[in-house]
Amino acid sequence: MKYSSLYGGKVEVIPKVPVQSLEDFSIWYTPGVADVSLEISANCDESFRLTNRWNTIAVATNGTRVLGLGDIGPEASLPVMEGKALIFKYLGGVDAFPLPINASDPDKFIEVIKCVEPAFGGINLEDVRSPDCFYILERLTEELKIPVWHDDQLGTASATLAALINALKVVGKDPKEVEIVFFGAGASNIATANLLIRYGFDPGNMILIDSQGTLHPDRPDMDSLMLKNRWKYELAIKTNGRRVVGGLEEAVEGADVLIAASRPGPGVISRDHVSRMADSPIIFALANPVPEILPEEAYDAGAKIVATGRSDYPNQVNNSLIFPSVFRGALDVRATKITPEAMIAASRALAIFAQERGISETYIVPTMQEWEAYSRVAASVASELSSQGAARFPASYDEELERASKIISRARNLLESLISTGIVQRLSG
Repeated sequence: MKYSSLYGGKVEVIPKVPVQSLEDFSIWYTPGVADVSLEISANCDESFRLTNRWNTIAVATNGTRVLGLGDIGPEASLPVMEGKALIFKYLGGVDAFPLPINASDPDKFIEVIKCVEPAFGGINLEDVRSPDCFYILERLTEELKIPVWHDDQLGTASATLAALINALKVVGKDPKEVEIVFFGAGASNIATANLLIRYGFDPGNMILIDSQGTLHPDRPDMDSLMLKNRWKYELAIKTNGRRVVGGLEEAVEGADVLIAASRPGPGVISRDHVSRMADSPIIFALANPVPEILPEEAYDAGAKIVATGRSDYPNQVNNSLIFPSVFRGALDVRATKITPEAMIAASRALAIFAQERGISETYIVPTMQEWEAYSRVAASVASELSSQGAARFPASYDEELERASKIISRARNLLESLISTGIVQRLSG
């Protein structure tokens, strides 16, 4: 509260061209700008080359599911969207504009986003309730010609996949054989399950649990799910090959991995749950601000690797490791979409970065301070999108690595310069 009042927000717009006299506006505005506008009128894709559209995204929300606060409305979501925009700029060099929209109806929300598409090179959906978020992402991905990303789904899924790749390497288990329990069947776990299936995990060896228990084809509410939440329904059909019925206690019996994205703990997952799992179990307790089980309790119960969403424990699985890089790579090649293959490329790049530094039980993903990881992930995304024909201006891995490194370094150096000169006031105690 103190700092929000002091700074009056987290981000602002600053010029990126020199203005040394009023005459310069004849270049940047009228009459000089007319030629630029006519060029874009003849070919709309020129807007990615001649304006800042190429590096500009909207962080769009309707405030229906903000952090752990719930449906607090678009105005109250603005501080969170500003924070996201700050992370985009500092870690990815992306100009992100907070865009809370007063539209709880998903079709109205979609129409607003479609109307503002010409201003942006990408859309980051944020804090939209489930299952609306699935429908909105699906529609906008199909109907827009710029990348659309829902970070609560796709960012979390990509970060989780990267962490799981390395966790399984550490414990020496085969991804195609492990049994995975997803505790919570909301946006992040549904997206994670789908991404893991695309990567090569066996859906029959997965069990998802919602508030009614394990998902399986014989549940009495399947007809209702098919109508109200098609995305959960589809996973209920293809997962849980053993047809386990019950709740978490039954599902974790002999499981290798438990990925929890449910509600804040502690005590949501018990020591007994962990002890029922297979040898060398892996626990991802991702609820914030308090994980479903505290790491020390999980380790005491026999867990081999524990990850959380918090920075004060090892193995922080945070989508901030993913979304700035994914957009950096997608924007730099002026992508039309972000594909599942590009997400997997991002996860692999993040996992390999950690492997090169030496993965262990307490280091399965890079930290947010390992700056080189962001450029590497961006390069992997850009080269994958280019190879898939989803880029207006394709680039190789090496080309994007150099470009992304420069852009991200510039963003950090810019802020450091503003702080050192006193233009941005330092934090006080």
